[in-house]
Amino acid sequence: MAELLTGNALVGQSGGCTAVINCSLAGVVQEAARHAAIGRVFGMAYGIQGALAGRLLDLGGEDPTIIQALCGTPAAALGTCRYRLQPDDPARAVALCQRHDVRYFFYIGGNDSADTSHRIALAAEAAGYPLRVIGIPKTIDNDLPITDHCPGYGSIARFVAEATLDAGRDTEANRYVDPIKIMEVMGRNAGWVAAACALGKRSDEDAPHLVYFPERPLSVPRFLDDVKAAYDRLGFAVIVITETMRDERGQPLAEEGATVADAFGHSRLVGAANRLVNLIQDRLGLRARYDKPGTIQRSLMAAASPVDLEEAYLVGQMAVRYAVAGEHDQMVTLVREPGPAYRCRTDLAPLAAIANQEKKLPADFINDAGNGVTDAFRAYALPLLGPPLPTYPRLTRAVEDGGHEPQISADERR
Repeated sequence: MAELLTGNALVGQSGGCTAVINCSLAGVVQEAARHAAIGRVFGMAYGIQGALAGRLLDLGGEDPTIIQALCGTPAAALGTCRYRLQPDDPARAVALCQRHDVRYFFYIGGNDSADTSHRIALAAEAAGYPLRVIGIPKTIDNDLPITDHCPGYGSIARFVAEATLDAGRDTEANRYVDPIKIMEVMGRNAGWVAAACALGKRSDEDAPHLVYFPERPLSVPRFLDDVKAAYDRLGFAVIVITETMRDERGQPLAEEGATVADAFGHSRLVGAANRLVNLIQDRLGLRARYDKPGTIQRSLMAAASPVDLEEAYLVGQMAVRYAVAGEHDQMVTLVREPGPAYRCRTDLAPLAAIANQEKKLPADFINDAGNGVTDAFRAYALPLLGPPLPTYPRLTRAVEDGGHEPQISADERR
């Protein structure tokens, strides 16, 4: 049986915000209060970057109703960062823990945050300082290995599915004005978010009509053929891409000079949708426009999935239980249980196996044409969204009066 450590806890949030990241924070704080081994609970203001500057909050001293209300609060209540540890930073983090008698270290984040946590765990071991380090998964990209899915994904999936479905109705209604629309969504190097845009589609007319993924380089000629075929069939088309789409040469579709990299070398690419809109207008002669939800897609509380909220709290809660039980240098994972009803339990995976790794969209989740999703993906993702997505009627009672469809000139199409 593991030695019972007595001391304080330190928790932080890192990376991109989500609609449910504060649920994990609430799970940590509320569960820590149930364990006599944990005294005070400190929060890192703006992640490890703020902590290293001595910016801490007394979370245990907060009004309990405020901690509970975090479960309905978007973004990161503590503040977040994208900070890559410098060579002496892990030892500085351990020294900070020593000064405040911190024996439990919890960090809520994704791939890069797992790296941060793992390096601090190693530094504590090297210093001979008993410190239990547990990573808590969070990323809208859904690209952490080992875990079935990541808290944050179910909510962005619900948002983009509804947004795409509604954008499709808007485009369908405006087919004589702007018949082509491109939706550009997040997702970094994996197509999980783009794939989720198809979760509200129930008929051929429903958007999206084409979806493209970072896992499959985009052939521009084939893309244009796909768009023309969809337009010829329906009279309009909605296409989904990720902001990181690359062509067959591996070059980003984003316009040259639009790249900004964070501390971990992850590029923020902008302009991919705009480039494809211009190609559609220039080569197909069809008016096109694009929608780009931006950061609202990852943090809109109104679209938060109840399943996602519950699981985000669960991984924070279980992180504390695992740490008190003696686990160290691990990340909490979600494990889907077999059976017709959706159920998940938690487990652990070594932080070293998560750090700086990416889980791509599996090949069997992408259709043979590379421009849509399969039923296997729908079966995987739909339970994460919570209640069923909306369904909309279509008017069908046409009156034939012998009129003729108006002719649209090339200038009008543009």
